[in-house]
Amino acid sequence: MSVFKEKVLLITGGTGSFGNAVLNRFLRTDIGEIRIFSRDEKKQDDMRHDFQARMPEVANKIKFYIGDVRNKSTLKYAMKGVDYVFHAAALKQVPSCEFFPMEAVKTNVMGTDNTLDAAIDAGVKCVICLSTDKAAYPINAMGITKAIEEKIAVAKSRLSGDTKICCTRYGNVMCSRGSVIPLWIDQIRKGNPITLTEPKMTRFIMSLEEAVDLVLFAFEHGKNGDILVQKAPACTIQTQAEAVCELFGGKKEEIKVIGIRHGEKMYETLLTKEEAAKAIDMGNFYAVPADNRDLNYDKYFKEGDVKRAEIDEFNSDNTRRLNLEETKEKIASLQYIKNELAGIPNLV
Repeated sequence: MSVFKEKVLLITGGTGSFGNAVLNRFLRTDIGEIRIFSRDEKKQDDMRHDFQARMPEVANKIKFYIGDVRNKSTLKYAMKGVDYVFHAAALKQVPSCEFFPMEAVKTNVMGTDNTLDAAIDAGVKCVICLSTDKAAYPINAMGITKAIEEKIAVAKSRLSGDTKICCTRYGNVMCSRGSVIPLWIDQIRKGNPITLTEPKMTRFIMSLEEAVDLVLFAFEHGKNGDILVQKAPACTIQTQAEAVCELFGGKKEEIKVIGIRHGEKMYETLLTKEEAAKAIDMGNFYAVPADNRDLNYDKYFKEGDVKRAEIDEFNSDNTRRLNLEETKEKIASLQYIKNELAGIPNLV
């Protein structure tokens, strides 16, 4: 962690699952300060008390800032003296964004623009923007606004000076706030059948730890304007539901199919066909470099891209598919699940 020694890290939307995971990972290292920037004072108070109880010797490294990415002045205040930013603030519930798309625009689009402007003005060294597989070939308001977030990040990177800007794009983070596994656990404990949308639907799955790993990889290895993607495995929603049933004593034969919700796809894409043609294979990750061509289009009219026709996209239907035992093992390895099985309350 020497690169973070005595440095100041700010996390927008920091009271969420990702912010908690970063604090658990970093707080006992030689990092100087972690600023939690969010608009919910109750969540900040809960987080403050939780870390004071669990890590009293280092909890004073956490500083809390009330503010909203929609309000640039609050960002400018919180950004003073910051070295690095992890931009996690977002509206990310698909149905909610479908019914209130302008709210998604205000947070995911304008909020990102405000965050990057404030970071560049403050001389921040690096900003990592968290995106989603729903930004690739988007069909819903959440995905469309996150796709615009990525475009803003790439565009800002061209003129960001000494501030490096990268995006990370990942699939479903298991047991994050608002995700389906905690809902299923609650349904099982109440004696109700668990509900799923469509059994054949596939989703990339990753843990919160893997989400943090991807952000750190982007921080260390990403170049200005890059979009970084993890080569994540996937499973069907049916397999994931059966795995949770086996872990928590649910009845697989009573799983109830409720149908696809507003704005959902049968599968998600982490790397479009167009991106795959220029993506750089970095082992467990792909890097999609920024398109830094200028607005002088004439010189490109006579040059095509033969390679693009030969490459497929990277999606949750053609990636490695986990079977039931593999899915159950991956879910059981999560700290959230270990706590639930042991009867230990989870803050997130």
